[in-house]
Parts: sequence; C-alpha cells; structure tokens
Amino acid sequence: MSPASDCLSELSDISPAYTFRTPQATDGNVVFELVSRCQPLDENSLYCNLLQCSHFSDTSIVAEAKGQMVGFISGYRLPQQPNTLFVWQVAVDASQRGKGLASQMLENLVKRVADVTYLHTTITPDNKASWNTFKRFALNLKAPLSHNVLFDKHQHFAGKHDSEELVVIGPFTRL
Repeated sequence: MSPASDCLSELSDISPAYTFRTPQATDGNVVFELVSRCQPLDENSLYCNLLQCSHFSDTSIVAEAKGQMVGFISGYRLPQQPNTLFVWQVAVDASQRGKGLASQMLENLVKRVADVTYLHTTITPDNKASWNTFKRFALNLKAPLSHNVLFDKHQHFAGKHDSEELVVIGPFTRL
C-alpha cells in the first residue's frame, strides 16, 4: 500500500461528503498517482494526465473528500458525435469503493456537460465493477445499454491486453 493510499484509508471510516469539481492542470500529478493505485486501470503518462486535466477539463471531473482527491473521471466529446461523451477512465480510491462514488461522479459529469444524450466507454469483459457501475447508470437514466467488441485482444492488442467492449448508453434525456 502506498503512503498516499495509507492516508486516504482514514477517509473510509466516515460517511463521506464528496465535493465535485472541474480538474485543473495542477491536478495532473495527483490523478497520475490515483490511477496508478487503481488496478486494473491502464496507466497513462503523467503528461497525458496533465492534458486530461487541462485540455479535457470540461469533460472530466474530480471528486474530493476531506480535501483529498478520491475520484477522477476523464472524458471527451467524440469529435464526429458532439452529443456523445466518451468516458476514458473512472478511478476511485480503494478507501471509497462500494460507496457509489463512481455513479455520483458520472451523474455530476453528465449534468455538467451540455447537450450530451449518449455516453460511450470501453470495459474489458472481466471488469465486473465497471460493468455494474455502467449498467446501474443506464438503469437510473432509463436508457438502453448495448455493447460489442471495439478493440480485439488479438487483432488490436497482439494478445497483450484483453479485448475492450464498447458500451453505448443512450439516448437519454438530461438529468
């Protein structure tokens, strides 16, 4: 367990009151550290996280509890489908898992991003936590959820990464 994770584990003893905000470039390093603790998420470079927190800040979200970052979602609008938010990564600190934080971040993000009626993401077949989160999100929106392979383990990843299923939620009405 990392020292940062040790200090965040104290947060799990309370009933958290989360604060949600738009990320800033200065959050990039903290996001990098959070994602590295959130296996099985793929780690990006610190530079990528800096870009997520600056260039894509309007379509990303930070969650804090007691002044500490405990959650992050990176996303962007699909260039050819501006009504679609693609959720790249959902990171929740271990101390906050099982408390509905991922769902709360998704809800707050979709409320904030104007004119979105579809949400896309990719999930590996064995990532039950992510499947449960996005299925619950679709159910709460009363929106259809469909999925199919977007990036195949052998064709796209040369056998080095599990297949990624494209999950499509929508259309949905504004929250």
